[in-house]
Amino acid sequence: MNVIRKIIFLTTLCGVVSGLCAQNISISTTKTSLVLSAPVGEELKYIYYGSKLSEADFRAINSAEKGNLSAYPVYGLNCPSETALAVQHSDGSMALQLEVVNVETSRQKDADLTIISLKDKVYPFYVKVCYKAYQDVDIIETWTELSHQEKKNVTLNQFASAYLPIRRGNVWLSHLYGAWANEGRLLQEPLEPGMKVIKNRDGVRNSHTAHAEVMFSLDGQPVENSGRVIGAALCYSGNYKLRIDTDDSEYHHFYAGINEDNSTYHLKPGEVFRTPELALTYSDEGLSGSSRNFHRWARLHKLANGTKLRKILLNSWEGVYFKINETGMSQMMSDIASLGGELFVMDDGWFGDKYPRRTDRSSLGDWVVDKEKLPSGIGGLIDEAKKQGIKFGIWIEPEMVNTTSELYEKHPDWVIRAPGYELVAGRGGTQVVLDLSNPKVQDFIFGIVDNLMTKHPEIDYIKWDANMPIMNHGSGYLGKGEQSHLYIAYHRGFESICKRIRSKYPDLTIQACAQGGGRANYGVLPYFDEFWVSDNTDALQRVYMQWGTSYFFPAMAMASHISATPNHQTFRTIPLKFRIDVAMSGRLGMEIQPKDMTGEEKELCRKAIAEYKEIRPVVQLGDIYRLVSPYDKLGVASLMYTSPEKDKAVFYWWKTEHFRNQHLPRVKMAGLNPQGNYRIRELNRIDNQPLIFEGQIFSGAYLMANGLEIPYDHLVDRNKKSDYSSRILYLMEVSVSDVNK
Repeated sequence: MNVIRKIIFLTTLCGVVSGLCAQNISISTTKTSLVLSAPVGEELKYIYYGSKLSEADFRAINSAEKGNLSAYPVYGLNCPSETALAVQHSDGSMALQLEVVNVETSRQKDADLTIISLKDKVYPFYVKVCYKAYQDVDIIETWTELSHQEKKNVTLNQFASAYLPIRRGNVWLSHLYGAWANEGRLLQEPLEPGMKVIKNRDGVRNSHTAHAEVMFSLDGQPVENSGRVIGAALCYSGNYKLRIDTDDSEYHHFYAGINEDNSTYHLKPGEVFRTPELALTYSDEGLSGSSRNFHRWARLHKLANGTKLRKILLNSWEGVYFKINETGMSQMMSDIASLGGELFVMDDGWFGDKYPRRTDRSSLGDWVVDKEKLPSGIGGLIDEAKKQGIKFGIWIEPEMVNTTSELYEKHPDWVIRAPGYELVAGRGGTQVVLDLSNPKVQDFIFGIVDNLMTKHPEIDYIKWDANMPIMNHGSGYLGKGEQSHLYIAYHRGFESICKRIRSKYPDLTIQACAQGGGRANYGVLPYFDEFWVSDNTDALQRVYMQWGTSYFFPAMAMASHISATPNHQTFRTIPLKFRIDVAMSGRLGMEIQPKDMTGEEKELCRKAIAEYKEIRPVVQLGDIYRLVSPYDKLGVASLMYTSPEKDKAVFYWWKTEHFRNQHLPRVKMAGLNPQGNYRIRELNRIDNQPLIFEGQIFSGAYLMANGLEIPYDHLVDRNKKSDYSSRILYLMEVSVSDVNK
């Protein structure tokens, strides 16, 4: 498509209309509008963000909205409030006053790009405020590009990607928090006066303890499928800071960007500093509506291979941990193939020559096969996978090194360390982080993947781990005056590596594992196909973690595995049926030793894998509707996915609390065609007899108004009874003739 580019001087923007309209620009998607006032020579102002405006409303908008808030607040003049940008010029001045120079628009594939150029009124300091409005999804990305032509460096003390004012009222914030093995927990709270800060300072991973994504419910306490919601997701893999300042004005002031703590940036003359994108969405269909917008955007634009179905895999970690050997790997490949799986992934423990990998205390950096464990090498395992009719994948942790390794002995200067101080090590007491600001380190890490793929091009999947934060501040590559650039330079290096890998290996499936769910963010996902939600595979706790994670990320990106019982993290004993039903709500996989399973358990998994293949397009490519939240403590959690055509749907129901004389809510469905008729089929059935509505046909209108009465327990033999219960229903639209039979 030819790029159409034009410079719009705002005095003629609206044609022969009032001067006020001539200042306004509308940045729109199919269903949303963002309106700004941008008169040349004056400050860029925010006017409106919400449902799409008609032409008449756009012309009249100034009479309804004051437009007196800066669209990108800067520090220095009239600055008692929070700001998005704060600098110090080379002469010591800390003042900025930006005025509009021009507005440039262009049509890109599937999106309109608007660039508003601003210049300081005194200094040759420039800011481009950029907006990318997608035309196939209701997402607007916004970021800034900072530059100057001063004689010496300008210090950037604060450099947010974006600012958005949100009108005060009964506004609630939904966001995610957690810790290792408890990631993606949902917290919902009203916005009160004062400052709310959500941040990360890990240096490597950024979504264990909090997430750089939030939702604002504008009509009171959050509701899943109705009400006005603004969603925001910062597309950055490093340290971030989200600020919500509720001051004495009529607005909550939302700022999002890189965390500037210990990251002061010295901008050189002519250098362009590009902040990460903040993705904004608006929906009047509640939290789930905002999620559906994010999911569609992710699949089409922000997730590697986002329109391709994900394979069903077995990962070796919980099955054998470090006890990798050729016989065991062959056995696990045979087992997953017999169950209908499509991929086997060999996890940690396969490498090391001088220092064989037996524990987490050695060998990282030495990416050569341990011939004692794998005498036939990776090639032998790939040959075995071919015989079994499945694909092969492998684990690496390329950003890290152990001090007990050949790599560290050769290149101690490649690690992040504070000069003159004893090195602080992490996991296992010997693990440290490579300095990704160093181009030589970048080449080395790219080479890890490139060497594997060049020698073994049939590797289908790489699990990319990152098991510790930056615990030492110091770079042997960056200059003395650039040490505060370390966190930013690390992630620039990381992105550069990822771009090189994706350019050469676009079809390779790569999972972002970062000591569990530490890299669930849209800065990483353009280069990764999925992420590991958590090292905790306990099915009950996964209901809560995957519920929260689904607010921003589609099911196809959430690796969810069937694991052993008692669970290896919580030691909870949960029936296999429940574990399967939870795993089938994400990207299904297994994290288990199949040879330890009974024949009956294997048969249940074999049946589940076959049925997941049937529903996989709906789950991985469909629209989510969350129905009853586990956080509401009603004893049940329920959600469903519908196909874009609404001709198929998958309904999930999990009992989360177990008492006698329980009274659980009857769950109404959502997202169906009210005029359509759907036949009901239960998946993964273990009951001795079918549900009373098995095979029955109901209208979409009935199911959305009434739902179906789900039994609280399973009708099984007494020796198989447990306190857990779960159901998956598959709904398929049928013709009128089928209804009349």
